[in-house]
Amino acid sequence: MNFTEILRTNGSQLTWSPDGRFCAVPVIGRLEIRDSSTLQILVTYNCTDFVQVVEWAPDSCYVLTGNYKRCVAEIWSVEDPDWRCKIDEGSAGLLKICWAPDSRHVLTTAEFYLQITVWSLVNKSVSYIKHPKNIAQGLQFSPDHDYLAVAERRECKDFISLIETKSWQLVKHFDVGTKDLAGFQWSSNGSVLAIWETPLEYKVLIYSLSGQCLATYSAYQWSLGIKGVIWSPSGQFLAIGSYDQKVRLMNHLTWRIIADFPHESTINSENCIIYKEVEKPLTGYPATLASVQGLPLVLETTYKEEETRPVSLASITVEPGKQASPHIGIGILLFSKDNRYLASRNDNMPATIWIWSIPKLTLKAILVHVSPVKEFAWDPQQPRLAVCTGNSHVYFWSPFGCLTIAIPGAPTLQIVSLRWHPSGSSLALMGRDQFSICFMDSRSRMKELHSSS
Repeated sequence: MNFTEILRTNGSQLTWSPDGRFCAVPVIGRLEIRDSSTLQILVTYNCTDFVQVVEWAPDSCYVLTGNYKRCVAEIWSVEDPDWRCKIDEGSAGLLKICWAPDSRHVLTTAEFYLQITVWSLVNKSVSYIKHPKNIAQGLQFSPDHDYLAVAERRECKDFISLIETKSWQLVKHFDVGTKDLAGFQWSSNGSVLAIWETPLEYKVLIYSLSGQCLATYSAYQWSLGIKGVIWSPSGQFLAIGSYDQKVRLMNHLTWRIIADFPHESTINSENCIIYKEVEKPLTGYPATLASVQGLPLVLETTYKEEETRPVSLASITVEPGKQASPHIGIGILLFSKDNRYLASRNDNMPATIWIWSIPKLTLKAILVHVSPVKEFAWDPQQPRLAVCTGNSHVYFWSPFGCLTIAIPGAPTLQIVSLRWHPSGSSLALMGRDQFSICFMDSRSRMKELHSSS
């Protein structure tokens, strides 16, 4: 495993191109395109202002940058550095920018969600989508890229519009049985849509593309409901995280719950492995010197397997009625690429990651850290989980065991975000204004994990 030197970036931003050849790194008012294997700068673009968002086109030939304050999006060509396109929303404002799957259209969302504008890079034509709903997951393309689903709000009712992405024509428009739609998600095969209510009501609905409601599920009433929803890569399962600190697994055949995974603060089961982070602090003169220089006072950190039961996990006490959105419940859910594992985090146990075995429907492992987990991400090619907690260490879990790695020569880099390369051959470790790339050999790494377990 090799690490690069520390490099600069803006706001934890680095984006790998979909084909894996390049990475785009914004630095204040310019955008650097680097080779993903050597990190050599291939081309630099001077942007209009501070870069707030970077997104690659699906074909990796173009990259867009945006500044929401100036309401400007700029598109750059990797093959022709002299080519440039500028989109200025002007007084309409700019909230979101994204590529269409064909890499020749860009979608921008105006302030107050007044409309979504579809800009063509081919013939400079413009199309509009009216009445989009003000939600985070209100616009999604189908996995086969043939359709765009948009959540809409009209006359105090929720609707879903399906738009064909070749002609940008409306092909289906239907109302859904929600009082206040909070989000929706395409199934992995694109055959159905999962739609859910705001946390005020626990309700999940499954709709076909014809607008037929195939199933409705509610686990309980009169309490905060759904917090996170995700499909498995195979499309066989829908995982629903809720404020009652449980994950419920719905199957795609009968649309019924086949298992629920509780996140309890006391673990009695001996069938799961509990890994607990242990820090070794600096002492004596090295500790004094590190304190003066503002460096971490930790010499090293490792995982230690907890063998005794029961094990009590640290949790945050939440007072009912004190917060509109309390820090409790399953806020993050991620399936591994091979569909065998589900990683989750209970927000009132922010330092703990739970890993569930999907074939056995049991708890596989628990990772307990000293500091709250900032982010975790699965390797896109194999069941390997990377975790960061805001320090200079990166943590790995695989079915073979656990490992902690300190970034050499970078004690001040506080990792708050992770970006896997599409091939899984490298991992970008992102600080707030710095980053380092970790290059790894998968075969040797799996052997190391096996020997440490």
